[in-house]
Amino acid sequence: MKAEPHIGYLHRGSEKLCEDELYSQVITLFDRLDYVANLNCELAFCMAVEKLMEIEVPERAQYIRTIFCELNRIASHMLFYGVYGMDAGAVTPILYGFRERERIQSLFESVTGARMMHNYFRVGGVNEELPDDFEQRLSKLTDELKQGIDECDGLLSQNEMFLARTKGIGTISGPDAIAFGVTGPALRASGVLEDVRISEPYGIYDRFDYGIPVGSQGDCWDRYYVRVEEMRQSL
Repeated sequence: MKAEPHIGYLHRGSEKLCEDELYSQVITLFDRLDYVANLNCELAFCMAVEKLMEIEVPERAQYIRTIFCELNRIASHMLFYGVYGMDAGAVTPILYGFRERERIQSLFESVTGARMMHNYFRVGGVNEELPDDFEQRLSKLTDELKQGIDECDGLLSQNEMFLARTKGIGTISGPDAIAFGVTGPALRASGVLEDVRISEPYGIYDRFDYGIPVGSQGDCWDRYYVRVEEMRQSL
């Protein structure tokens, strides 16, 4: 087996486009860098500008950003869950994954006006205040997501066919992962205890106490299950 990567198919000249725009106009471009986890991309740009301009973000805005980024992380992982299961030959998981993802997108839409490409974060804070019923809707959503994550876990994680197609497949050791610049859940799946939210906390992440899920084999199953556990930690 071999793979020949061909890069460049997603290159859209975003860096060049940023050169001719105001800081406030660039945020919408960052939405498109990772359209399934776009709020985290918005945050990265806003934080860079805030650091350069020495802008202090209000505490309330910091909490709003954190809530939205963690929900966005779950939405992204749910898409991964569904597509990963489908790639392994299971069709049903994508229905469950999209059900949970749509719940999150509906909450985002009620605040930002968009289900995707939210353009909600701003340099110095967020675009606008939360709706009056946001806390109630968020509480209901977190309860639904806890149940939904458990259902998704039970549906696929220990399925005999899924295990046969993921356990011991595509193993990457911790040293190899570091050497090749692997990051995020894929790095943690290789047993490397590294999460920038803890090792180099930004925003208000230093105020929270949560675990870092890591794998033991660095195989396809670990790269899948680390994300399942990360969704639980986000809640």
